[in-house]
Amino acid sequence: MAAVPDVNQHVPDFSLPGGVLVGDSFERRDYTLCERRGHPLVLAFYPGDDTSVCTKQLCSYSSGLDVFRGFGCEVWAISSQSVDSHETLARRHGLCVPLLADTERQVIKAFGIAAPGIGLRRSVFLLRPDGVLYWKHLALLGAAYKDVGTLTRRLSELTST
Repeated sequence: MAAVPDVNQHVPDFSLPGGVLVGDSFERRDYTLCERRGHPLVLAFYPGDDTSVCTKQLCSYSSGLDVFRGFGCEVWAISSQSVDSHETLARRHGLCVPLLADTERQVIKAFGIAAPGIGLRRSVFLLRPDGVLYWKHLALLGAAYKDVGTLTRRLSELTST
């Protein structure tokens, strides 16, 4: 397994299938990291669809989309469940953030966050527009996540430099 990327290090490029709820439609496509260059990006890795903490986290990020967009930033949420599972979750909770499926766990392993028993450590990575890691948070236990306010402060720091 690879090591967790360090701040000021380029993160590994990847492409994953996923989808996003737009109105009544769940629009599926491949999401490729290098295509987001030129804009900041939040990568939110979460252990599982329809679990209480993950649902709270994703609902908060979805509700905060206007704040993220104000910084020209997107949030991509990544777990090892299928795109079909993600669609069910998005529809059930009205989630409007792209949900990416790393069913082979290749990206999870590349980011060094695989964890026995739970699949992955809940982690958030904030990437600069050039694809370099600006900030990261890896939860020791899966019960905590970084809220929109924390990410907004980090985005504010990033865009003011």
